[in-house]
Amino acid sequence: MSLNSSTILELAAVAIASVVWIYLRKQTRYHSYSPANLPGPRAKSWWTGSLKEAFSPRAWDFNERLLKEYGPVVRLDGVMGDKQLLVYDPKALYHILVKDAALYERSNATGSALIFGKGLTGITGEPHRKQRKALNPVFSIAHLRDMLPIFYDVVHKLEVGLESKFKNGNKPQEIEMLSWMSRTALELIGQSGLGYSFDTLTDDAIAHPYTGIVKQLVPALGRLGIWRSYLLPLVMKIGTPSFRRRVLDVVPWDNLHRVRDMSDYMWEISKEIYEGKKKALEEGDEILQSQVGRGKDLMSILMKLNMNEDGENKLDEDEVLGQMSVLIFAAMDTTSSALSRVLHLLSTRPEVQDKLRQEVLEARLKHGDIPYDELVSLPYLDAICRETLRLFPPVTQILRHAKQDTLLPLSNPIIGVDGTPISEVHVPRNTKIIMSPLNSNRNPAIWGPDSLEWKPERWLEGLPDEVVDAHIPGVYSHLMTFNAGGRSCIGFKFSQLEMKVVLTMLIAKFKFGSTDKKIYWQMNGISSPSVIEGDDLKGPQMPLVVSRVEDA
Repeated sequence: MSLNSSTILELAAVAIASVVWIYLRKQTRYHSYSPANLPGPRAKSWWTGSLKEAFSPRAWDFNERLLKEYGPVVRLDGVMGDKQLLVYDPKALYHILVKDAALYERSNATGSALIFGKGLTGITGEPHRKQRKALNPVFSIAHLRDMLPIFYDVVHKLEVGLESKFKNGNKPQEIEMLSWMSRTALELIGQSGLGYSFDTLTDDAIAHPYTGIVKQLVPALGRLGIWRSYLLPLVMKIGTPSFRRRVLDVVPWDNLHRVRDMSDYMWEISKEIYEGKKKALEEGDEILQSQVGRGKDLMSILMKLNMNEDGENKLDEDEVLGQMSVLIFAAMDTTSSALSRVLHLLSTRPEVQDKLRQEVLEARLKHGDIPYDELVSLPYLDAICRETLRLFPPVTQILRHAKQDTLLPLSNPIIGVDGTPISEVHVPRNTKIIMSPLNSNRNPAIWGPDSLEWKPERWLEGLPDEVVDAHIPGVYSHLMTFNAGGRSCIGFKFSQLEMKVVLTMLIAKFKFGSTDKKIYWQMNGISSPSVIEGDDLKGPQMPLVVSRVEDA
């Protein structure tokens, strides 16, 4: 027998022994604890429990079933009987994310750090607090106002690019709008966030490779399966980073190598942008103001502020680089997903689209490029954005695990499997928790019997008392779309402004209709549209029929 074969057999024996040990440990740990007494769906598999259903790209029906058949705290069976919690109870969310946040750690922080570096999503505890403090001034309303002209510059480029599709005639045509929204979102965060231009947004231009990489990253991570969350913490305890990298390079796992290559590419781009920005800052404000973003981009402001810091408040170079990768990824993928969702919905509701167009055209007739205060106050545009982000949050799951045994209080008691009322759940140490912004935003007990309908008018009519009285801890409009507490989305106002600037141009200039192709939204880490043919999903794309408004 060859040495390689012997090594493989030894590794297999270790893996089997580890699986048995984990199983026995889970059985003894959870036997007497209350998570096992919570109602939940019957697992389809002992090996993977209900996790394949919960984390499937087609998990919309599964989540709706949880919403209709179970309470706001649900037991999910994980790997080998591992008891997990799916939570959308407002009081429980408040304790996990705000009041007792120190007791619950972000479960995917390690994986995020491996991909993006030491940015906000990859660190916890005091380092996270320090970075958050450094970044808060960058996302102030004053800076958003300064960035609005940059946003309009990018959107005018998008307008020219889309107009070029009609240079040979004004006939309505099918256009793949997801790629345009992705390119636009990348250019918006590039110019306003990094002071860097990725894309001219001309029709005949080749999209920057970053666009495709960001759109493929989340599906690639999803294909690594649920074992990513189970094996990664164990692997990270073995050897040094350089040793783990050497092992990664030789492991025969093509999809893992694709994620590695995507991470390497994003890191190199961040370093390139950082070095150029650093050089401009050293040469003075005149050079900086001649660059893209005119020195008002988020990264220039952060680096200036950081230069004036000293001691423990100063970010090191790796931390700044980490922020750049996280900023590009988070701002591009979530914003392009939300914009695409709005366009898709408007394409199926022409009466809503026409009403929005009337509001936008009146504001543009008065102002041209709509000023900040008027833009954020357009009532129907705001209602459409809020309702879309309520019903279809781009991020549908927030992951945590308990750092120690603790009690999790509930808004109202639920009935356990044994028939007893449960007003608080005993959460054992290391219990994995899936918080559901999706079901929190759709909970009919809070949002009413029409909670599953896309109804922008609900934001114009005044929200029900149940919504206000629920005390949902989210930072935006009684919604969990942008998370809550110290790890809430720091750039949610930035994202809102981007969406509104892009939509005011698109709706004023173009009309959007449906094609005969069926669009299915995959529930990946960040939702994305695909064309469905039979049972196959044909990659991230969203074709719509587009016509110019004057010819519609």
